[in-house]
Amino acid sequence: MRNAFAKAIIDLCNTPDCVFLTGDLGFMALEEIQAAFGDRFINGGVSEQNMMGVAAGLAREGMRVFAYSIAPFCYARPFEQIRNDICLPDLPVCLVGNGGGYAYGHMGPTHHALEDCAVMSAIGVDVLVPSFDEDVSAIVNSPSGPTYLRLGYDARPAETLVTAYAPWREVLPGEVGAVAALGPLAGVAWGALEYLPVSQRPAVWAVGSLDRTAIPEAFWSQSKEKPMYILEEHVEFGGLGSVIALEAVKRGHQPSVLTHKYALGYPSKTYGSQDFHRKQCGLDGETLHDIVMATL
Repeated sequence: MRNAFAKAIIDLCNTPDCVFLTGDLGFMALEEIQAAFGDRFINGGVSEQNMMGVAAGLAREGMRVFAYSIAPFCYARPFEQIRNDICLPDLPVCLVGNGGGYAYGHMGPTHHALEDCAVMSAIGVDVLVPSFDEDVSAIVNSPSGPTYLRLGYDARPAETLVTAYAPWREVLPGEVGAVAALGPLAGVAWGALEYLPVSQRPAVWAVGSLDRTAIPEAFWSQSKEKPMYILEEHVEFGGLGSVIALEAVKRGHQPSVLTHKYALGYPSKTYGSQDFHRKQCGLDGETLHDIVMATL
């Protein structure tokens, strides 16, 4: 999604109040943004705390600011500056974290973002997680306050088309319950279940927001007294599972079976590719397929 993000940002280059900041990264991805934005492209260096302070200052002057870094360096290292300088005054800064979840694979836990959605939501940042490349441009044009944009890899089946972005979208119909998959895991679930007959599979929903008011009635209808599956490359608490569970309790909603698959950290105490970590956590397509078949 990094390339899709770069294209979407370049489309904003003629907006004179738009500024782009980066923490000294983006090699072979951000050069075109730099050329398009000129002196409104600022390399803040390996100094994320300072970059957030600069972003807040620019936003106070009426600028629309995007601050880009590897996900954990975007939300964890400068947490205090985000909370105090951006969130408390409610400034329109979009924090762009590239490589959500285990996306940086072999680089290990310092480069993984497993609790980012919970951390950002807790201080009032709007968390947006595109599922597919096409979602990025729509999301980039939507932020109006403190926002965290979590980028990953589009994992949908080859040569498939998606409808226009919405916080919740049904990407695969099904008649036996419903899957809510955060961001790119929607593509994983789609690929795992598309070959099952509609009558033997759950519907798959691509979820791009943690706003509980955005959960559609159709999702509740599909999972009423039927299986509900929640998939997220995020820790157990504070993410999509927590949002759905809270709203379900408020509604008195009861699925027949609730399966929540989430990031388990490092069960084997070893590090590998994103696919390796997803497999260890049961967030891969094969495991989802087996769980659905066992439920049936």
